Amino acid sequence: MSIVLVVNSGSSSLKYQLVDVESAEALATGLVERIGRPPGSARHTDASGATFREELDVPDHDAAFAWMLRAFAEHGPSLEERPPLAVGHRVVQGGARFFEPTVITELVKINIDELSVLAPLHNPANLAGIVAAERAFPSVPHVAVFDTAFHQTMPPAAYTYAIDAEVAARHRVRRYGFHGTSHRYVSREAAAFLGRPVEELKLIVLHLGNGASACAVDGGRSVETSMGMTPLEGLVMGTRSGDLDPAVLLHLQRRAGLDVAGVDDLLNKRSGILGLGGHGDMRDLVAAAESGDARAELALEVYCHRIRSYVGAYAAQLGRLDAVVFTAGVGENAAPVRARALAGLEWFGIEVDPERNTGRGGARRISPDGARVEVLVVPTDEELEIARQTVEVVGR
Repeated sequence: MSIVLVVNSGSSSLKYQLVDVESAEALATGLVERIGRPPGSARHTDASGATFREELDVPDHDAAFAWMLRAFAEHGPSLEERPPLAVGHRVVQGGARFFEPTVITELVKINIDELSVLAPLHNPANLAGIVAAERAFPSVPHVAVFDTAFHQTMPPAAYTYAIDAEVAARHRVRRYGFHGTSHRYVSREAAAFLGRPVEELKLIVLHLGNGASACAVDGGRSVETSMGMTPLEGLVMGTRSGDLDPAVLLHLQRRAGLDVAGVDDLLNKRSGILGLGGHGDMRDLVAAAESGDARAELALEVYCHRIRSYVGAYAAQLGRLDAVVFTAGVGENAAPVRARALAGLEWFGIEVDPERNTGRGGARRISPDGARVEVLVVPTDEELEIARQTVEVVGR
């Protein structure tokens, strides 16, 4: 009774994973792409790594779930022999309403829909997946796990923007933060690696992927995070700018003739390391910088400079620092980024051991013996975290 189907529904995609929470094992994973945009494609992978692929038209999310059920029936594992206890759904924006994973009811769905104004690209797609999943699995509970929920412990000073208070309240303008599921999982795994209760640790978690965010975790609670009302604020990312003087937007509208859609496209799709260095993939950017490409070198330095600034600021906010933890695609795999991002912080007690930093594998220490602040690499597993939270809710 510890098996959970984890669903991450996008506007044109459906990711799923069947998770055995007790063993922390993924029994199967799958992805259906280009929903409603033929030609579509789908793949299903079992625990042995065997993968089945199919090209087909997928008109809607109901059709995507129908394909998924057929894939389980034909390629395993059998959902009749190992039925899910519940279905856990990733939902991006929970606003200030959802502080924890929540069993989905009609009222919850109304709230998710109403919060779409804060996440118009994500919440409607998440809701479409929920509705289709309820039709596919009508006899089990469905649980929403919100990206923003972990950050609801931030104090008002951390989440409040200094604009007219009435305007902010009317339009719900505040910092919400994202990647909360990853930050929660990684902070607890880091504590387990260190053999200490998370309640007594002060951590900075750096989730560095195509999207990137920093989080100050005090006693297992988020007290500060770099993403804001949207996932655009904070660190430099693959295609997103991160922090920017708001007057830059006004300048671009006045002088470059960009409208709202043009500014949105620039900051979200044509900025970050892609806009600066010509490469949206960190592996390509590092290779270009190491080959002497000055544009790529500057992009890499800007990227790491921003991380270093946040580490210093969050260390000051925490008042003490036990560990800096890297996670996600770039954080787990890009040794040069880890070394550059923390360079010059030795006076904080933060150091990276060059030999350890080049290692691969699971959770590991990359700081030298005796360092005052531990530096760790901890792989994230958002699906497992969603599954765990789903079991916790259903078992209450």
